[in-house]
Amino acid sequence: MKLGKTSSVEELQVIGRFESLRRILLSEQYADYLDKPLAYWALPSDRRLPLAFLGRTLKDLLETSFAELAGTPGIGQKKVRSFVKLLSRVANTDPAELPIDLAAISSNGRGAIPRAASNGFDPSTVSEVVWSQWRAAVLEHGLGQEALGRFAPTLKNMTRVIWNTPLENYARTTLAEIRTLKTHGDKRVRAILDAFHSLYTIVSGVGVQEHLVIRIVPRLIDGVENWVGQTLQTPGVPSPEQILQRLIRPLLDQVRIDATQQITRLAENRLGINGPISSVRQAARSMGLTRARVYQLLNEINDILNVRWPMGRHQIYELRDKFQQEIAMLDSPPSLEQFHAAIELFYPGSRRGAAGPLQQAAESAEDMFDAEEAESPHDLALAAADGGDEGDSELA
Repeated sequence: MKLGKTSSVEELQVIGRFESLRRILLSEQYADYLDKPLAYWALPSDRRLPLAFLGRTLKDLLETSFAELAGTPGIGQKKVRSFVKLLSRVANTDPAELPIDLAAISSNGRGAIPRAASNGFDPSTVSEVVWSQWRAAVLEHGLGQEALGRFAPTLKNMTRVIWNTPLENYARTTLAEIRTLKTHGDKRVRAILDAFHSLYTIVSGVGVQEHLVIRIVPRLIDGVENWVGQTLQTPGVPSPEQILQRLIRPLLDQVRIDATQQITRLAENRLGINGPISSVRQAARSMGLTRARVYQLLNEINDILNVRWPMGRHQIYELRDKFQQEIAMLDSPPSLEQFHAAIELFYPGSRRGAAGPLQQAAESAEDMFDAEEAESPHDLALAAADGGDEGDSELA
């Protein structure tokens, strides 16, 4: 915006608005903002950003005359208006919600965390200011070592390679730095923001007490874990229906949230939800897949549960041992076939088709298939490549 001897009314309005914002932002209550770059308040959805100003601090920009700013190469009328709009956004940020200094967060977690905004999550509205609040809250509540995938609304939208990435890997990085990381495109960045937003909406209003900590788990997992804990303390073996409703179905629902429809269907087949329990061979035939591909999908189910319920393996195997001890003393023990199938599905003894309770139960059925129904040598080679010796019992 080049200022001549005469200025239009619109130009004068822009100048007046700049001077008004300048006085506000140079006041004491905004002092903590002055050393931050203008880009701190830019959003991904912003258009016609004044790129020449984004790397400059507010103090530098506010101490520069409007005429000099408007004369900057590459800054036209539209970009000047965008610049003033960003200044207005700074002024409208409640000084009481200034993000705390991340470097000042101590290991025992002290400091005030601003409350979560009441509006819904939209990744295009996440500025560095908002991101700074989110990541500060994660570190302040001691969640830095937790896996990113544990807090995602769904793992379907998150690349598997970052499921187990500690939150602090991103919490100590600016949003701009994350966007420059290799393989971190819009989809991956959105998934990261989604997980942090979910956490922030929970912990932002929670203070810090020396004798208490926050424990956050997926809702379905919380119900399962409570039931397992109660069952371990209660004599006797629950009925197959109770095990189905309190353990198996909630874990299957978690898989349904986090996995594709194909994987969910495979899980249902392996658990006998809509019919008899299926072996790997039977599931592969009914779904039109090679057993090598089925093993890959089964591994993904295990990976999902390891992220969502890291202690699940220990607790379910402890429950299995309890049932085995108590069932030996019963004259008419209940069937635990589906329970063992669930263990083999969610937390198998080994990966890629290793023999387990479910496979052992299906071995007699497997032997009845004739040679004409066997997979081709190519399929067997794929299965061997995927599972090696671990899949021999299924490949026999």
